[in-house]
Amino acid sequence: MSDEVDNSRRRFLTAGTMVVGAVGTGAVAVPFLKSWSPSARAKTAGAPVQADISKLEPGQQIIVKWRGKPVWVVRRDQKALDTLPRIEDELRDPGSQQSIQPEYARNEYRSRKPEYLIIEGICTHLGCSPSYRPEITTDFQGGFFCPCHGSKFDFAGRVYAGVPAPTNLTVPPHFFISDSVILIGEDGVV
Repeated sequence: MSDEVDNSRRRFLTAGTMVVGAVGTGAVAVPFLKSWSPSARAKTAGAPVQADISKLEPGQQIIVKWRGKPVWVVRRDQKALDTLPRIEDELRDPGSQQSIQPEYARNEYRSRKPEYLIIEGICTHLGCSPSYRPEITTDFQGGFFCPCHGSKFDFAGRVYAGVPAPTNLTVPPHFFISDSVILIGEDGVV
């Protein structure tokens, strides 16, 4: 028996043990850390969405899904735009002071471009989905009507006074990528 210690063998065994330990720690840590990041489904649920509006005619509406909610894109015709200043006395919040919208939509049109309205299609009363009513009659100046409890909104999504809905419809963040494509979910630059 030799009392001599083989230091090179000891260093090799120590290094080998450290490498195996590091690989094992990594094998355990990677799945654990990955579990902290949101799933692909969660990422897409909040991701901005593009909408092609090139075929949208005046008076028409398309519905885009963003964050699980319907977002209406309405191309207003001149008749609809003309009703907006005429009915301000009938509205609960004509200046949109108590409503949710980006600063650039705090105007009579509640939009970046007067011709287009981009708005969440969820009634602010109980979360129903109002229907688009482009026809202008003596009883209703057009806009959106929630048949569940009778809430009415004008062509800018502003709520009429005396109906159950407490605030105007919500304007989501959006911007025009081009004349024919909008991005809903980000403010972007004009």
